[in-house]
Amino acid sequence: MPDEAGAVVAVDGKAPHPNVSLKWGIRVVFRAFPPAVRRVLAGKPVHRDGQTLDPDLQLLLRLGKLTARRAPAATLQSRRQQLEVGGPLVGGAVAGVASREIDLTADDPGRSLPSRLYTPDGLSAGSPLLVYFHGGAWVTGSLNSHEPLCRFLAAHAGVRVLSVAYRRAPEHPFPAAVDDAAAAFTFAHARAGDLGADPDAIAVGGDSAGGGLAAVVAHRAVCAGRPTPAFLLMFYPHCDTANRSVSRELFGNGFGLTDEDIEWYTDQYLPPGVDRSDPRVSIALADDLSGLPPTYVVTGGFDPLRDEGELLASRLAQAGVDVVLRREPDLMHGFANLLGISVRCREAVAQGAGALRVGLALAVRSHGSSDDGRSLTG
Repeated sequence: MPDEAGAVVAVDGKAPHPNVSLKWGIRVVFRAFPPAVRRVLAGKPVHRDGQTLDPDLQLLLRLGKLTARRAPAATLQSRRQQLEVGGPLVGGAVAGVASREIDLTADDPGRSLPSRLYTPDGLSAGSPLLVYFHGGAWVTGSLNSHEPLCRFLAAHAGVRVLSVAYRRAPEHPFPAAVDDAAAAFTFAHARAGDLGADPDAIAVGGDSAGGGLAAVVAHRAVCAGRPTPAFLLMFYPHCDTANRSVSRELFGNGFGLTDEDIEWYTDQYLPPGVDRSDPRVSIALADDLSGLPPTYVVTGGFDPLRDEGELLASRLAQAGVDVVLRREPDLMHGFANLLGISVRCREAVAQGAGALRVGLALAVRSHGSSDDGRSLTG
């Protein structure tokens, strides 16, 4: 992590991966140069599939190529370290949000889920709550890597955010993450008062693999007849592990998350013999998606996962679910973790926070009236 002088130091006694040092340099570049200069440094605009990549993200990719040739082969540890340390460096700071550590009791006796509760200053008890599952392809990501994003959502949506550290693969392959995510929502609903939350205004959400987990949690609750989330928020969800989409062919190389990455992470999470069309890993392929809560899905135009997120949104709409799909045509996978260096990324996530605020407000209103319908319009 960065010390007071700004140098990147070792984590757990290990030297940082070169990409972590790069992220520190990127942060300096984006703070030192105005937008016009960054646009020139980014080079010739990138056009694909009728879209133009955001110049700041184009510059980010260009800077990343500077160390690609000399970086050592990625390992499980280096991938985790890269997001653990690099995430906060490019995520930005958010003031006015307090946090405290919480251990959620899981279904398995003797096991708990480390979690972190974020509360905006001045928020009264009985507020809405977002249970959030971090991205990282079920293998990387943590409470620390996604702290800037969770703080941002808490501040801009005016809600409490409970970030959950579910078990990761390959040490804990499928269905460990699914079971932990479901247990976290069950705990949050049952212990809402202890969390300062309204049990009728609890949303679930996440980015990438975490977005898929959020949808699975909602689906499992509906299928089991248990209390369901009031709202579902997903940033570029990974929700179809069985099929190759057109967007993977278009953007699977050169835009951060690669096709090779997707295959490697999926193999870590899914042991041989697991049916990749199982709705617990490919929620977009579930037979019946009716009854899910109002949903906001945001995808990135240059994201290899774009099409599967949009497939999920389409299937939700066909099932009668109130859903808003928003494609950010100039953004790529992982933009929700780049809040500290990109205005466009902040705008996109702020849109999601606004949808969350409205969706939960409508849930509270409909619960307190005779109208059983819950909807979100956009």
